[in-house]
Amino acid sequence: MKAIVLGASGYAGMLLVRILARHPQIESVVAAARSAAGLPVVEVDPGLSSPALARIEPTIRDIDAALSEPADVVFSALPHGASAEVVAPAIGRSVVIDLSADFRFRDEALYRRAYKAPRPVAAAQDGAVYGLSEWYREAIASADVIGNPGCYPSAALTGALPVVRGGYHNGTIVINALSGISGAGKKARTDSLFSERTENMNAYLPGRSHRHAPELVEQLNTEDLLFVPHLVPAKQGELATIVIPCREPAAAAQAIEERYRTEPFVQVRSGPVQTRHVRGTNTVQLGCHIEDRHLIVFAAIDNLWKGAAGQAVQNMNIRFGFDERDGLLREADL
Repeated sequence: MKAIVLGASGYAGMLLVRILARHPQIESVVAAARSAAGLPVVEVDPGLSSPALARIEPTIRDIDAALSEPADVVFSALPHGASAEVVAPAIGRSVVIDLSADFRFRDEALYRRAYKAPRPVAAAQDGAVYGLSEWYREAIASADVIGNPGCYPSAALTGALPVVRGGYHNGTIVINALSGISGAGKKARTDSLFSERTENMNAYLPGRSHRHAPELVEQLNTEDLLFVPHLVPAKQGELATIVIPCREPAAAAQAIEERYRTEPFVQVRSGPVQTRHVRGTNTVQLGCHIEDRHLIVFAAIDNLWKGAAGQAVQNMNIRFGFDERDGLLREADL
């Protein structure tokens, strides 16, 4: 199989190239970007090994030139609002897995609320499937366009959906989520500087003002939630603490354990979980704590893996009928 990665010079794109280069079903990888076009791949990612480089085209391609050639799958790690228009020529010719928000929403109004703009014309089509692997596996298996979830929703929804869809919740859901700095991407920003982030933690865009809040609203099918993201002084990793008022919190906790008992990339533990135990893996670790009529669910992921590139490859595996675990790690190297 041939894979094209658009936006290959960003964190998620670089990781996609690395994962695909060692994937047992991928024969060739084309890395493409705008700003880095023409550069050697090893200049953009000097850590690539010789076996990986044997499968990757040696030069970063221009995006339009890369898309002019056939490929089995196209991954897009391009910005929101631009990705759908760029990948439009590939739709129907290749399977498209998009890491931006352009194909995540069914509801146009929720997209507008999140991104303060109309959804791109190329994204306003039937057939795009939300790529939360454990919940939409059947639809993903036949989809031509897959909209990968955001990193915060990947953690929060994995923890909350068994409770909400099981009918156990009874009141406002509060999601407090902490993210490493890589979640903001590679763009130069003052608030991402080492001197600004080290020894510093802060909440931002609280309540329902963060652009991932409408994504959570759509998937949980409720406006009765509060989402508070935080930046912490870590490169990568994400921890969500989800407080859910419940009619039967013990039954809700049991529903989480039963829902994920056979899932290869979800581990259910007792009590709080830690990001270091999932670093560099596609695994979600969940833990539960019952306090009176509340179920507190903890969810830890690596935001660049399960929150981006790893889940995108998991969706590719599902779509092409591969072993879902191909190319992906489940245990962290401590």
